[in-house]
Amino acid sequence: MLKKVALTAAALAIASTSYATKINGAGATFPAPVYYDWAYSYHKATGVEVNYQSIGSGGGIKQISARTVNFGGSDKPLKPKVLDKKNLYMFPSVIGSIVLAYNIPGIKDMELKLENKDVADIFLGKIKYWDDKRIKKDNPYLNLPHKKITVVHRSDGSGTTFNFTYYLTGVSKDWANNIGIGKAVDWPVGIGGKGNEGVSSLIKQTPYSIGYVEYAYKLKNHFPAATIQSKNGHWVKPTIENFKAAAKYAQWKPSKHFYQILGLQPGDNSYPIVAATFILLPREKQAKDREVTAFFDWAYRHGDAAAKKLGYIPLPEATKNMIRNYWKSHNIQPK
Repeated sequence: MLKKVALTAAALAIASTSYATKINGAGATFPAPVYYDWAYSYHKATGVEVNYQSIGSGGGIKQISARTVNFGGSDKPLKPKVLDKKNLYMFPSVIGSIVLAYNIPGIKDMELKLENKDVADIFLGKIKYWDDKRIKKDNPYLNLPHKKITVVHRSDGSGTTFNFTYYLTGVSKDWANNIGIGKAVDWPVGIGGKGNEGVSSLIKQTPYSIGYVEYAYKLKNHFPAATIQSKNGHWVKPTIENFKAAAKYAQWKPSKHFYQILGLQPGDNSYPIVAATFILLPREKQAKDREVTAFFDWAYRHGDAAAKKLGYIPLPEATKNMIRNYWKSHNIQPK
């Protein structure tokens, strides 16, 4: 007598994605913690291995442009004309935020307030000490030391740097006129670390330092981070609620391959350095693209809890469905 065998959800998932055994990606360090979590869970559920190299957005763009990986990750969105030139598709995966983490003994999380223009002047090297009168003005109850500020920045091509310098350019004419926006810029002062990991390590081991890192790295390293200002000058703490207040202004357009910069959104509570992170796919490799989109479709369905736990903001369901329609329109939807 034949026995009926009930397939588990995991077994069904393995059956449905058995055409893929390994997917290779590389790029942004910004979303790496959640990609690692998703990849681990996806492998458990489907047997498909997703390897992601956290090498920075610049490296991710280079590797997918050279077709040495199956997908690239970038926090800097590429404009449609650049995507056309490189023959790439692009869609967002998750939303995160960049915070100003500091290592000042005795100053707790979110206690330090920094006006946006003062953040720019710190990274320009114009404000050199923690007890500068401009910082003391906004922090009258903090015991700020007469210690030299050590600025920590990225040394590699970075989407985190792109979004941070987008913010600095928007709040400081001096920064805009002399430094500008880029994945890599000529930093006037400071020491450089590779990836969000490298910047985090330098902040941790350097007293009286300040640097910019993705919020997940703040949580992982238990860094204190500064309260800064919204676009209209209101004080905003680096909290999930304030990140969401900015993210809600996203206007995704599939016709533009979802090109969107989320920094400096309107609203009193909108944290000013929020950013989406993006996936880049080669247009000519549709079969492999379907394996990649199967992974991200799975993450959209099953990965929101992990994203929230790590400090990211999952995409709204309407945006996810918009992305699924985008995949379908280009014949790269999961099987």
